[in-house]
Amino acid sequence: MSDEFYIKRCLELANIAIGNVNPNPMVGCVIVADNKIIGEGYHQKFGEAHAEPNAVKAVFENHGQDAERLLKQATAYVNLEPCAHFGKTPPCADLFIKHQIKKVIIGNRDPFSGVDGKGIEKLKNAGIEVISGVLDTECRYFNRRFFTRIEKQRPFIILKWAETANGYFATLDGHQKWISGGLAKRLAHQWRTEEDAILIGKHTAIMDNPQLTSREWPGKNPVRLVIDKSLQIPSSNHIFNKEAKTIIFNEIKTDVVEHVHYIQMEDMHFYLAQKIAFQLYLMDIQSVIIEGGANILNQFLQADLWDEARIFTSHNSWDEGVPSPIINGNVIEQINIGEDKLTIYNNINK
Repeated sequence: MSDEFYIKRCLELANIAIGNVNPNPMVGCVIVADNKIIGEGYHQKFGEAHAEPNAVKAVFENHGQDAERLLKQATAYVNLEPCAHFGKTPPCADLFIKHQIKKVIIGNRDPFSGVDGKGIEKLKNAGIEVISGVLDTECRYFNRRFFTRIEKQRPFIILKWAETANGYFATLDGHQKWISGGLAKRLAHQWRTEEDAILIGKHTAIMDNPQLTSREWPGKNPVRLVIDKSLQIPSSNHIFNKEAKTIIFNEIKTDVVEHVHYIQMEDMHFYLAQKIAFQLYLMDIQSVIIEGGANILNQFLQADLWDEARIFTSHNSWDEGVPSPIINGNVIEQINIGEDKLTIYNNINK
């Protein structure tokens, strides 16, 4: 099998933990000897063992007393450079050195300052052959949330909305009226399990009273983020229930009341998108879905602070309504979700 085959297998393994390792990257590791996979693993949960020790552990579980011999002649594949520093776990590069792995093949070099070539250097200094940059573009896209946070000091920002066939986003009177169908809703709940947080504005919170949970898909709930400058949302609103942590950005107070965190910001009518993006970076929130309303979505669009947009288009039309935001991006995918069409864009400026 080719190096690319095994790196793709690393990505398959790493993807199992999507949404569970943030703000760490998703990493998989495959160990090969005699053209056979002898062990594989992935980083399963933030704070727990990385992919490399899980793969080495699998070698010992699969091969017992023969494991040490096999490791000395093995090639280890990993989609991101092994770490070289002590964090919540020991350095993975040291583990490969300890077991005298013959060769290490890497997808991406790690942009984090604590690694950034140091893992590769440590492996080479120990006499281990290292090849990096295999499927570099594909691996970078796979960990785009992590790379965005490290390189741009902000979360990966996903815009999401539904619109009618003739381009309406919401009703004129502000009352909730569903646009997309049940399959689109279920997919949106799956997305929530994959990202750290979900953001809405005050108007959406009051008029729609959304729960912002992942109740229709197994997995964790995202952190709920709400913009409420003057703290006008009623305490009976669903966002204040105990289903998930809720953060309220406002101009009045900073406080913590059980699972609800109030974060005070000054002059929220200036550069709001930029302020929120940087605040989320400071909070180690690596990715966020912005669901509206139109004003909030347009603020992030106007600030050019977005990376991906996911737009459901219904086959139904309305006579009138609030016009949908205007997106200017590259179409990277179009698929049918039931009777709706899903179009995914990325930002042409990023």
